[in-house]
Amino acid sequence: MSTTAAAYDILIRGATLVDAQGQRRGDLAVADGKIAAMGQHLDGHARQTIDGEHFFVLPGYIDAHVHLNEPGREHWEGFASGSAALAAGGCTCFVDMPLNSTPVLDAASFAAKADTLKQHSRLDGALWGGLVPGNLARMKELADCGVIGFKAFMSNSGMDDFPRSDHATLQEGMARAADLKLPVAVHAESDEMTSRLTRDRQTRGSCGIRDYLDSRPIEAELEAIAEALDLARQTGCSLHVVHVSSASGLEMIAQARAKGVDVTSETCPHYLLLEEQDVFRLGPAAKCAPPLRSAVEKKRLWEALQSGLVATIGSDHSPSPPNLKTSANFFQVWGGIAGAQHNYPLLFEEAVLRRKIAPSVIARLTALHVAKRFRLPNKGDLRVGWDADLVLVDPDSPHEIKADDLLTRHKLSAYVGRPTRVNVTATIARGRIVHGLGQSIPQHSARILRPNPL
Repeated sequence: MSTTAAAYDILIRGATLVDAQGQRRGDLAVADGKIAAMGQHLDGHARQTIDGEHFFVLPGYIDAHVHLNEPGREHWEGFASGSAALAAGGCTCFVDMPLNSTPVLDAASFAAKADTLKQHSRLDGALWGGLVPGNLARMKELADCGVIGFKAFMSNSGMDDFPRSDHATLQEGMARAADLKLPVAVHAESDEMTSRLTRDRQTRGSCGIRDYLDSRPIEAELEAIAEALDLARQTGCSLHVVHVSSASGLEMIAQARAKGVDVTSETCPHYLLLEEQDVFRLGPAAKCAPPLRSAVEKKRLWEALQSGLVATIGSDHSPSPPNLKTSANFFQVWGGIAGAQHNYPLLFEEAVLRRKIAPSVIARLTALHVAKRFRLPNKGDLRVGWDADLVLVDPDSPHEIKADDLLTRHKLSAYVGRPTRVNVTATIARGRIVHGLGQSIPQHSARILRPNPL
């Protein structure tokens, strides 16, 4: 009886395969958008064979915190440029925030964003819905559309069309989200504290970098996290605290989780790669909220990550036009770090090459934990039958990050000029090469991802 060797679309030979459990040397085959086989010396032929000897192959980065700003403020970024940068940074799908685009607050705004994403994005994407005063009655409508959860600001978002949620709004919104079995993500900074400290400084005419940093202390983050945790206990809401900048915040969240609160934490690469002195060095490109912290706090954040206190890592890619990054008053500078293209490889370099953290830890934080938290089926790990969402990482490709190489709409990044050894050689999303290997990018065929029913 004769046998016919399997035919694959892509066959990666002899790579270091990294999944959520560990790593091993072997082959990985892709067919029909799925991981078809893994093992030693796979039999078969493929339309494209990749020599993976020098590469790590990991599950693609699932970035659950991006601001691509389309429709409405696509001149800030847009799905075409933003998804191209994400793909170049190892991302295979994303979840777009309900601002700074035209806010996603009802079925009509969801449909407008979903249609635009499908037309222009290189990658599949899911959508957050907004939780703001005035749209609580629309939350079920958004859930029916397929939002992955609801985003609320506990402090001023900086956008008039996306106001912060006061205590009563957040309490009612979290109760409704609990009934809908969807998480609420909060930007956790105390509005009362940050507003008071900002007013104090601006009244004195103090509007420099140091003044801004001091107006958003860790205490403001901790106060808001405590309030959100208390509301999660009361309402039974599933809570996700985004861009946690302090180890103390992570510890509070872990303690609440140990007591039965359904809560997870996200931190961002810029809090692990940069520190407050970089704001003085780089200026507006490094402004964000919560702000970058001290070198001591950054060290504590790494220790917390290594202790298992971080659930997910998201970029909080929040770009803007250059004119919004220019002001003598640092409070008026748009706060957002554009890191879509380099967050993942720089994080891999710092964690794996410098700090000797197992690559499987990065795979969990950037892929599997994200997929599980937001109920994205068959994503987030290297498993036969799961989506072929892969990133090929070259750990020895020295280069300097240059503005001209940025794929984002505006050539602004806190990482320009930074030397690095790590390069994303290729990104494969649902079996399609969407970055690298000299391939022409396939026509846009992005899908809207929706959470798997409970």
